[in-house]
Amino acid sequence: MRSDARRNRERLLAAARAVFAEHGIDAPMATVARRAGVGAATLYRHFPTREALVRGAFARQMETCGRALRDALAADDPWTGLTHLVETVCALQREERGFPAAFLDAFPETREEHARSREQAERDLTVLVRRAQASGALRPDFHPSDLVVALVAHCGLVAALPDDPRASRRLVAYLLRSFRACPPDAPLPPPTTLTLRGFPAAPESGARAPSRT
Repeated sequence: MRSDARRNRERLLAAARAVFAEHGIDAPMATVARRAGVGAATLYRHFPTREALVRGAFARQMETCGRALRDALAADDPWTGLTHLVETVCALQREERGFPAAFLDAFPETREEHARSREQAERDLTVLVRRAQASGALRPDFHPSDLVVALVAHCGLVAALPDDPRASRRLVAYLLRSFRACPPDAPLPPPTTLTLRGFPAAPESGARAPSRT
């Protein structure tokens, strides 16, 4: 790739992350091109579809998630591996505001390799869950879909409270504790300063950020 083409690609990816954080992954492609300072033709030459742009924008985060799952499977202690996986994914959701929607996107699997990759990840997650249950650390009624539910819940939290990392960390601690067959007595992370008076409206409503006391 020529140096000017490489620069345009990097500008597009940076612009996409910023636009997706502000407007969601359904934001118009033209908005991304304008933010990057390039024409629509340049955008579509690098990323012919929205799916390609989203995957490109969050390729590093997706690779980090994949590596975390591989590390979890390789861990001697399956509970430690599962904990690392959950904390890694939730940290990415918290740190990159556009990533939660990309992580849980509903794009059709138009490429066979993407479908195979997702199916393999689901199989690997099931293996990890079964190992953690066999070790006695994970509650026996836990189902792999429960992890998806937990990640969706965390997505909602970081979307509503993007500037409140304490709330995120505390929720993750609560979730992991609820997964344990025998929850530990260790203290939770510090609580958030959010109050009922500052309870946030849905992010898409355009309401102001919640107040703190």
